[in-house]
Formats: sequence, C-alpha cells, structure tokens
Amino acid sequence: MTLFHEVPGAPAQVGPFSHATEADGWVILTGQMPTVPGAPDAPLAQGIAAQTRQVIANLETVLTGLGLGLADIVQCRCYLTEFERDFDAFNTLYKSYFAPGRLPARTTVGVTALAVGALVEIDCVARRPEGAA
Repeated sequence: MTLFHEVPGAPAQVGPFSHATEADGWVILTGQMPTVPGAPDAPLAQGIAAQTRQVIANLETVLTGLGLGLADIVQCRCYLTEFERDFDAFNTLYKSYFAPGRLPARTTVGVTALAVGALVEIDCVARRPEGAA
C-alpha cells in the first residue's frame, strides 16, 4: 500500500504533489524549497547558505512529521541554479547536517531555474528503521 502524506506545519507545496509518499518503509520526500512554513509569499532568504538552511529545515519538518529525521535519509538529489558559484559553499553547509561517515548517497545538478526563484532545492529518500511503523 502506498501512503500519501500531507504534513501539518510543513511549507505549502508550490505544485500539485504530496509532501511525501511512502511504500514498504521507503519514504520519498518532495523537493523542498527555501520557503518559510506559514509564509509562502515571504521573500526568500538571500544567498546559498541561508537558502540551504531553510531547505534543510523544511526537510526536517516533513521528516519529523513522519516520525523520522535526517539520519534516516539514504539518498538526496540537490539542485543548484548557480552551480559553479555555490557548489563549494553548499557542500560545506550540507555535510554539517550529517554525522561523519554517515552521508547519504547524493546527486547534485546545476539547473537553469527553480520554482519561486530559489537558488537550491533538495529532495530525498528516507528509510524507516526495521520494525518502525
């Protein structure tokens, strides 16, 4: 059975999709933008560091709402609109959110544009621990 999750307190979606879907303990999170929950029309934070912090905070909100955390992520896809300029700064901040030696598999792609004019978007796949509901 596939579950379609809408997480209270998570940012408003910028398109027609669920915050996450889940099947057999695998949880696939929709890409999160650097929007502020409860204030979807607020201006985005300036710069890759501030936007990355907000994106990861939004991922944490969705994960927490599903009884998971960043440590449950097994794979991320990251999208940067200014790849050459922001890749190093993004990497430095990104890796600070994970325990040493416990980095999820990852793909990072340079793109021409993202929704809401964002500099960064991250989607991910998490896995529920064995025996978890």
